[in-house]
Amino acid sequence: MFDLKAKPFYLSDEDIAWVKDTLAGMTEDEKIGQLFFPCMRTYDEKGIDELLKYHPSGVMYRPAPASEEVFATNYMKKKCKIPMLIAANLEKGGNGIANEGTLIGSPMGLAACDDVEMATKLGTLCAREGKAVGANWAFAPIIDIDYNFRNPITNLRTFGSCPERVAAYGEAYTKACQGLGVAVSIKHFPGDGRDERDQHLVSSINDMSCEDWMNTYGMVYKKSIEAGALTVMVGHIMQPAWQKKINPSLKDEDIMPGNLSPELVGPEGLLRKYLGFNGLICTDATTMAGFTIPMDRKKAVPYSIACGADIFLFNKNMDEDWEYMKAGVEEGVISKERLDEAVTRILALKAALKLHKESADLTVEDALSVLGCAEHKAWEKEAADKAITLVKEEKGVLPLNPAKKRVLYFPIESEQGVAYSVKAGVCDHFKEMLEKEGFEVTIFTPGAGLEGHTERNDYFTQNFDYMIYLANMSTKSNQTTVRIEWQQPMGANCPHWLNSVPTIFISVENPYHLIDVPRVKTFINTYASNDASLEMLMDKLMGRSEFKGKSPVDAFCGKWDTRL
Repeated sequence: MFDLKAKPFYLSDEDIAWVKDTLAGMTEDEKIGQLFFPCMRTYDEKGIDELLKYHPSGVMYRPAPASEEVFATNYMKKKCKIPMLIAANLEKGGNGIANEGTLIGSPMGLAACDDVEMATKLGTLCAREGKAVGANWAFAPIIDIDYNFRNPITNLRTFGSCPERVAAYGEAYTKACQGLGVAVSIKHFPGDGRDERDQHLVSSINDMSCEDWMNTYGMVYKKSIEAGALTVMVGHIMQPAWQKKINPSLKDEDIMPGNLSPELVGPEGLLRKYLGFNGLICTDATTMAGFTIPMDRKKAVPYSIACGADIFLFNKNMDEDWEYMKAGVEEGVISKERLDEAVTRILALKAALKLHKESADLTVEDALSVLGCAEHKAWEKEAADKAITLVKEEKGVLPLNPAKKRVLYFPIESEQGVAYSVKAGVCDHFKEMLEKEGFEVTIFTPGAGLEGHTERNDYFTQNFDYMIYLANMSTKSNQTTVRIEWQQPMGANCPHWLNSVPTIFISVENPYHLIDVPRVKTFINTYASNDASLEMLMDKLMGRSEFKGKSPVDAFCGKWDTRL
């Protein structure tokens, strides 16, 4: 059995006694229940009771009204004899858990500030606003490295492509968040951002050699582990070099993604043995295709725990997954010792967070005094001011000249998705902001004609002073690429007139659009589409504020023509 007094738990004798006594008093079904971590869908008594009958170790909150979450937290305190872990995707701020929460900025936007103190503020804000409604576990920070600009899911969710910066920001978030009593879950081990596939849709691959991995991803993970990270979330990602080094007899067809790989998460595996991680291991969502495709679910559910994971995140069908897990215990796929070890780590995490000593109920009033408070809003504005990056500049175009009022506007907006998707209405809002500054804004609409039937070139040069593009396109689950799909006919809204009329391209959510507009001479990344970012953007366009951001990735996508 592992050392409960060692990093990262540091339990006292009293805490250890609680863990051991609690474990000894549990039935086998209650132990099996602790392995599960479902997602909260409704915050009423009926919905909560439906989840609690399985005795899960905790639940994940999706963004909802603070009042509903405060009620749910208090209700579960009364109903559960073992305190509940409550988690959320606290990646960008308190908006990851509560509708009233603050979005301080995307991880990449904070990295563009070139100030690691912003990661400390992110961790602080996430802990404060998460705790306000009951959270004690942040599914963050993301310490993936955005090596591949084509990756459809990492992107703004990372601190960039520099391992040293990612390590420093991840460490700062970890110390700040856990210093306020909220556990972090560094993710997505063994590291996303290498290939161009989304682990939500397929088991993806980290293709680095063992040495290169250890000098980059390994170094990043070790920094946060040494800082005391209590948990690691394992992605549906393969790391063939390490898996074959640890198990030389492993055949290609037997290489499994992280949560199904003893080479990555087992006691002799990469995370435990080579990185020395003693804390809790949590799977990523097991509803993802990256988990469901490689192995039949009946086998995969118990095998993930047998391999080394301690918590099984989410369910396709709770009743069915419960049956699979219970059968895995009864049939010996999960040994009694492995079951007790996993549950002990779960209880140890709860003890490390002092959940067994909490008693006071939350109040909605207290929660709302923290969520979106003045200090946090000031940090949001600070982040926007420092982050916005002028990647390319055509001399003499900026700041915008108020005397030149005629703007031809090209809004480019993705459809909203379920997760990590764009904020609706950003393009319309920005148009209104331009008009408030006194500009006459015409939205570009393509003509019906094709060759020989489009407007004369001098129509554009005579009628417009600026052409402004605003792209609100974000990575999101189930989207395999983040590329601009131009209008018909023949890419009608492409920057055809950039050599005739001053043209500005602004991306509010994706730093890599130069791949599609390489010859645009003025290109801006904001890394977020929240109101604070749009307001600071306008100040910079008008010359009321200088551009301060430094790109934490290669916004030129490794192409020579994007620098023209």
